[in-house]
Amino acid sequence: MTSPFQSPSAEQHRQKSPASVRCAVITVSDTRTLETDSSGQAAVDLLEVAGHKVVERVIVPDEPAEIEPLVQRLATLSGIDAILLTGGTGIAARDQTPDVLAKLLTKELPGYGELLRMLSYQEIGPAAMLSRAFGGLVGETVLLTMPGSTAAVRLAMEKLIVPELAHLVSLARS
Repeated sequence: MTSPFQSPSAEQHRQKSPASVRCAVITVSDTRTLETDSSGQAAVDLLEVAGHKVVERVIVPDEPAEIEPLVQRLATLSGIDAILLTGGTGIAARDQTPDVLAKLLTKELPGYGELLRMLSYQEIGPAAMLSRAFGGLVGETVLLTMPGSTAAVRLAMEKLIVPELAHLVSLARS
């Protein structure tokens, strides 16, 4: 049964979405390596279990001069449908991910960050307001950021990203 907030066409859009999308997973961190990056690995694992392909996995320092060109390059590749970033979304001096990436967006998805903070609040309380996680489009590429903690990545991936990613990509490309 269709809810009053979901039109039959929304379900039709989901049915037309690709079964698998191609993703880049970027961890923004000054200290993590591929071996110690449990958050990025959690994102990769959850994407692959859902049938999506991770075609690029990168760890980049929280330096605007490195984050911005990397995301711009990945967003222009025809082999990448979505870019998922972990880390750098807080309010500490080194947390620059939202500041760098916001200017690249061609469309914002404010509901993503709002929902993630709401879900986080249910788990960690008012500290959820410290996250500046956000989402949007860079051209036709979906871009979603997540906090750097593994628990936050799992929450975002399981409750929001994995269930809606193919639909987001389908709409971004239409």
